[in-house]
Amino acid sequence: MSYKIIFGTDGWRGFVAEEYTFDNVRRCSQGFANYLVEAGKQGQSVVVGHDMRFSGEHFAAAVAEVLAANGFKVWLTDGATPTPVISYAVVDKKAAGAVNITASHNPPTDNGFKVRDPNGGAIDPEGLKKIEALIPDEVAGVKRVALKDALADGSVKMFDASTSYIEHIKKLIDLQPIKDAGLTVMVDAMWGNGAGWFPRLIGGGKTKVIEIHNERNPSFPEMKRPEPIQPNVDVGLQATIDNKADVLLINDGDADRVGFGDENGNFIDQLRAYGLMAYYLLEVRGERGPIVKTLSTTTMLNKLGKVYGVDVVETGVGFKYVAPKMLELDGLIGGEESGGYAFRGNVPERDGILAGLYMLDLMVRTGKKPTELLKLLFEKVGGEHFYDRIDTPFKGDKQEKIDQILAANPKTIGGLKVTELVTVDGYQFRLEDGGWLLIRFSGTEPIIRVYCETMHREKVQAILQDGLKIAGIK
Repeated sequence: MSYKIIFGTDGWRGFVAEEYTFDNVRRCSQGFANYLVEAGKQGQSVVVGHDMRFSGEHFAAAVAEVLAANGFKVWLTDGATPTPVISYAVVDKKAAGAVNITASHNPPTDNGFKVRDPNGGAIDPEGLKKIEALIPDEVAGVKRVALKDALADGSVKMFDASTSYIEHIKKLIDLQPIKDAGLTVMVDAMWGNGAGWFPRLIGGGKTKVIEIHNERNPSFPEMKRPEPIQPNVDVGLQATIDNKADVLLINDGDADRVGFGDENGNFIDQLRAYGLMAYYLLEVRGERGPIVKTLSTTTMLNKLGKVYGVDVVETGVGFKYVAPKMLELDGLIGGEESGGYAFRGNVPERDGILAGLYMLDLMVRTGKKPTELLKLLFEKVGGEHFYDRIDTPFKGDKQEKIDQILAANPKTIGGLKVTELVTVDGYQFRLEDGGWLLIRFSGTEPIIRVYCETMHREKVQAILQDGLKIAGIK
């Protein structure tokens, strides 16, 4: 029996040359082809793209060969392409879906296989299970045609996905005021697909764009992984200070996520960033509509919802939950704790490029720097909110850990009374100050994540340490 491929939050990820091999990528591709055929989409087109990781273009070519052999017309990107651009290409090409070869923010040892639906968004959990079940056990069950033959007969076409995406972006935001603003914008591309995009979109005017980590280097020097959180962003934060920049924009490896640094070189955590994104749409642009949030992100959104009279809907963690809910509700914004935000008018997918542009537009329209914008946000939500998270590997049986968490039944955490236990995704203990502690297992790695948010700065670490004890880590 060959290696069993298990789909996680967004698809499948694995260690390159160990479980992530060409044969296993081809098996995944056949499973996706089988899924599309079952859905009555045979003969339609599929977009295939990749990021800058090791051999990404070769794995993408392997996917294209399998899909073409199964009777699909394949649009294969002509180079490393941001995930949101690939997602928009699905809509632009009226495709049945997409395969994206990327491990996003994972360590350099990994690569991945992301799948997308006809809306360019994440496939729901039921669909992911179907794809997984349709993956053949052996590579002998895979159909395949040589790429050169598929290119010759037109079943695979190379294309540049950027042109249509940029035209689409220009309908969502006026870029000229940002170009004319005279800002100094620091950009950390994290050696990934976001490289070159902000200079292309907002360069050429008074605003100065300075990029770092903007070349291909699959070992991701100066960071543990291309994830826009500390300590990975510390080099970019220092560069912000050194260049006297007004803001730092940070994209993860495939540019679907974004992080921010303020004008003083301080990191703006993802929960505060989501609060700013929602504030921008509600207050500055005057838009209205439901906010979709995973339960691992900020309660500032619930407070903004009350201030502006919009619904706030909570989902499990991951865009496989957020994207379907965005479509169902015509959500104004959807997001998660990891720095991924989706916006109405765009595809229901995280877009780290558009989110970065929206942050710049917020600065330009208000004439305020990030620290001043945070003060405005805190005034709206009744004060500062503090967040942190600890990720720790675990060994042993997952069910034993779950039983231990449930048996703990804490009355207080970090000195705050527990008011409710929510088990929508993981184990969220809601606290008397409106804050929370969440313990959940990663969908892609053998890791327990412990997160918290509170209005008491001094209690953050105590809450997290209590969380580790509840999870049996300490």
